[in-house]
Amino acid sequence: SDLLMNRKSDYALRILRSLQDGKVRIAPVLAADEQIPLAFVYKILKQLSKAGIVGLERGPKGGCCLLVDLKEVSLYDLIIAMEEAVHVTGCMRSDYDCEWQRVHGLCRIHGNLRAIQREIEEKLRATSLMTIINGSYIHQCEEV
Repeated sequence: SDLLMNRKSDYALRILRSLQDGKVRIAPVLAADEQIPLAFVYKILKQLSKAGIVGLERGPKGGCCLLVDLKEVSLYDLIIAMEEAVHVTGCMRSDYDCEWQRVHGLCRIHGNLRAIQREIEEKLRATSLMTIINGSYIHQCEEV
């Protein structure tokens, strides 16, 4: 997906919301609590486990639990674990081959988008998962 944060990251945040109390949960409970299709829960848990964010235990007494302090893991870390990259647009990828730049050289659009890309990455790195899951939301249009 070309979105900055796709459904996998969204589902991962919801799963972490359910696991934040430190208790062991089984996938079907997470699926029901967070309204996520069970097949996706298994997929997301596998990725979260690979990233060291969640611990998985197989077998009848199995389940999953949180391994990290949500204050110590950034939204950037989660997106990288789930999506492998954070790109505003395709041409931000290092392997992107731009026909326009091959013909014309330097592209101002690319340079300006790159600056935005860096600002977004900084903001994502500065925002903990705890803030995203439990922080108080600042409304843009509060009634006076």
